[in-house]
Amino acid sequence: MRTKTLKKNKINVITLGCSKNVYDSEVLMGQLRASGKDVEHEAPAEREGNIIVINTCGFIDNAKEESVNMILNYVDKKEQGIVDKVFVTGCLSERYKPDLIKEIPNVDQYFGTTELPGLLKALGADYRHELLGERLTTTPKNYAYLKIAEGCDRPCSFCAIPLMRGKHVSQPIEKLVNEAKGLAKNGVKELILIAQDLTYYGLDLYKKRNLAELLENLAAVEGIEWIRLHYAFPTGFPMDVLDLMKREPKICNYLDIPLQHISDSILKSMRRGTTQAKTTKLIQEFRKKVPEMTIRTTLIVGYPGETEEDFQILKNWVEEMRFERLGCFAYSHEENTHAYLLEDDVPADVKQQRANDIMEIQSQISWELNQEKIGKVYRCIIDRKEGGHFIGRTEFDSPDVDNEVLIDASKAYLKTGEFVNVRITDAAEFDLYGEAVIEE
Repeated sequence: MRTKTLKKNKINVITLGCSKNVYDSEVLMGQLRASGKDVEHEAPAEREGNIIVINTCGFIDNAKEESVNMILNYVDKKEQGIVDKVFVTGCLSERYKPDLIKEIPNVDQYFGTTELPGLLKALGADYRHELLGERLTTTPKNYAYLKIAEGCDRPCSFCAIPLMRGKHVSQPIEKLVNEAKGLAKNGVKELILIAQDLTYYGLDLYKKRNLAELLENLAAVEGIEWIRLHYAFPTGFPMDVLDLMKREPKICNYLDIPLQHISDSILKSMRRGTTQAKTTKLIQEFRKKVPEMTIRTTLIVGYPGETEEDFQILKNWVEEMRFERLGCFAYSHEENTHAYLLEDDVPADVKQQRANDIMEIQSQISWELNQEKIGKVYRCIIDRKEGGHFIGRTEFDSPDVDNEVLIDASKAYLKTGEFVNVRITDAAEFDLYGEAVIEE
């Protein structure tokens, strides 16, 4: 027989998916803490809490499966009396709420991506407008995500994000600057700017692409030393951002620009609004204007209709462009997207093999580029200590997805969150090894 738990109204927030979900969970927890609630992010089992909030991802099949499994896990714990209540929010809940209510009815309530006030009310808290921008950050103290816009107006055929996040809405510069100041006061030194599409920033509010002006204002915030750009779109990129990157040391020489594919026929079907020639020219322009820039991109293989010839074009292009950072994913056939009308005709094993082939090419490129770093000194920020190493990053590396710099902890004591110069002594495909250069 089910019995009530003895834990008294402690809320455990679990986040699945991307950095935008991390940001949303931090806002939720900031609001809960302001209402006097006992809240923790992904607490260990011994202090898990009796109220669970799962912030789900609904982007592709693997992410959806992970979210559903997490919900089922906590519904089971609820049945056993280990937890009292389970609430579900985020993208999966936004996209599939009626199906979820029908299939997993034991969840107390489901909320979509724009229903924060309702979720807070269900948790016994009030939504406080004056807390806009205040969050309970979950990342290491030295960096934080700054979401500058929500939603997307792009018509990409494969993407379900507009279904879950709606149309593009930019946040005002003043609000973002205030949020950055608050983060800096709490010790944040690196801002990672995120949005579904950074390049669209400002069109709705200021009637122009206004990313450069936002960056100038953020660079003026005392205490912020690095500003990193994630998720730009290849069409309509505001080139004045490159001029600013070149002259403003706080803007990292780094850009995450998902390109998805390069075969013209696939780009057309994907509704990307560009061609191989235009994309290649854009990347060349980036490297000409900011030669030090590290470019991270993401590719999709196995899209409907992708032939062996299309894939060969992509492989050749990856070899030619020598991206510093690259991720590759197998296409996921998502209902209610434009591409769902097409036949998902590339077998799953072929998709996976193509993804593996791309990553094998990239692994070799990354190894060669990393070898060139041996003997050079880079300014690194120290994220954490792990085993016998301090783990740092250069300005060319984003947390969780890029290279890390491993520094022998027995040779120097370094503080988490501090910057230190590191001489690279060895390099693997995706890791660098170095020693701190301590000034006498």
